[in-house]
Amino acid sequence: MTKPREANRSSESMPKKPPNEEDRARQLLAQESARIMVEKGLRDYGVAKSKAAERLGLNNHGALPGNAEIEQAISEHLQIFSGDDHAALLQRLRTVAINAMQLLADFSPRLVGPVLAGTADTNSAINLHVFADSSEEVALFLDERGLACQLYERRLKQRRGRNVRPDVYTGYRFSLESETIEATVFPVDGIRQAPLSPVDGKPMARLNSKGVRALLED
Repeated sequence: MTKPREANRSSESMPKKPPNEEDRARQLLAQESARIMVEKGLRDYGVAKSKAAERLGLNNHGALPGNAEIEQAISEHLQIFSGDDHAALLQRLRTVAINAMQLLADFSPRLVGPVLAGTADTNSAINLHVFADSSEEVALFLDERGLACQLYERRLKQRRGRNVRPDVYTGYRFSLESETIEATVFPVDGIRQAPLSPVDGKPMARLNSKGVRALLED
């Protein structure tokens, strides 16, 4: 009965296989893509990958890193090069996010994106999902409070599949306490199911104001 356990210990103690050339190239591309996204304020993963591959001369070197790999590299880049400054920035953005959520309380706001994930940088907007019978309700609400807003559209998938077309959602971009807020409007029942994240293809993490406060306390 002891032999299987001994075999397991033996396999666990075996040295890990060193990364091959393709794995190393993917890692370098992920790190360079992360640097470009943070330093240039770029938000498009595909463009960042292309720029990184061109800069490193790895255009034809196997598969490009996935968005999740780049997101992890962004987190590592911020920890290494920003440290305490990044922690203070997150504290600031999450505090403003709570204030924005209080302002939009009638629309059951949820925090999403880099500010929630902890990968926000100085170029990041505070991304909120809000829920209303129509997007015009949100526009009128902001206008009545003297908040100038800019209309935008966001394409998001609700389910996986190569042939699944993304749905188009209207959003409003406005400034609050010198920070950019992006409030994407969903139908009222859209609160039940989050759209898929462009980072990992899973349902987006969403957090209400109570959860964001707990995040700040932690």
